[in-house]
Amino acid sequence: MSFQEKLKNIFKKKEKKEPQTPAEKVKEFFKQLFYAAIAAFFIITFIIQNTRIPTGSMEDTILVGDFVLVNKFIYGSSSPRYIPFTETPLPYFTLPAFKDPKPTDIVVFEYPGDRDQLEPTEKGVNYVKRCIGTPGDTVEIRDKVVFVNGKEFWRPPYIKYYRGMIGSNLRPLPKGYAEPRIFPRGMPWNEDNYGPLVVPKKGMTIPINIYNVEQWRTTIDREFGKRVVEIRGNVVYIDGQPASSYTFKKDYYFMMGDNRDDSLDSRFWGFVPRDAVVGEAFIILFSWDREIPFSELFRLLASVRTDRILKLIH
Repeated sequence: MSFQEKLKNIFKKKEKKEPQTPAEKVKEFFKQLFYAAIAAFFIITFIIQNTRIPTGSMEDTILVGDFVLVNKFIYGSSSPRYIPFTETPLPYFTLPAFKDPKPTDIVVFEYPGDRDQLEPTEKGVNYVKRCIGTPGDTVEIRDKVVFVNGKEFWRPPYIKYYRGMIGSNLRPLPKGYAEPRIFPRGMPWNEDNYGPLVVPKKGMTIPINIYNVEQWRTTIDREFGKRVVEIRGNVVYIDGQPASSYTFKKDYYFMMGDNRDDSLDSRFWGFVPRDAVVGEAFIILFSWDREIPFSELFRLLASVRTDRILKLIH
């Protein structure tokens, strides 16, 4: 055999042998299933995932029962943060982002917890809201109208109100009326007349004293991952040290639902840190009536909203 023929045989592609016996076929089936599972895991973790909408806080932009696709890599997707089906944290890494969330984006994020909670009761729960304020912005609501940095914020095409409706007119909660659930605790605001409130930005330094400490207590505690803010006499202490100012370690966002009077959002539980952002919701895969149980499969299939299949959301 010539040298050229030997070389040809070395680099000749070996033909794949087809499975012949039942055992070989079963082995090949599970092998392909394993590869498919790995590919699906990679796609769901780093590229695109499906999120079901359980509440009406984004109506009528997104409806209860919509299955929404989320672009994860655009904001920089991360590896899993918890062991599957548990709340046990894992070391994780984040891929570079193509962009940061901007005002008007519909953002999927990990719920940071109730207003005064250090961390959520249940970890890994995703919320879907619209980004209103970005790091460094000043958010204010006047008689239900949102203003950012002193200018009226763009109104979503499907924005929705219901509380205070008298005919075609709205009667907002009056300015100065304090809603006890509002964020931050103790502020004389409500969901219709709110702020002004500055959204923290990484590296931004604010003065801290006994008169404004409650406005920032939860956010500072969450940055440390423990309770560090306390008042001794007339002095504020952070992590055991007297403090007259604080410099934020993260960027934050202010999120609201388009269904303004039926949305538990940043007005009630606070800011969303950048590292809690999961991705951007961009298209409705399909939609049906989630109140119908799977035991009534044909009725459930008949409830599919065909006008919402593959509908882009904005």
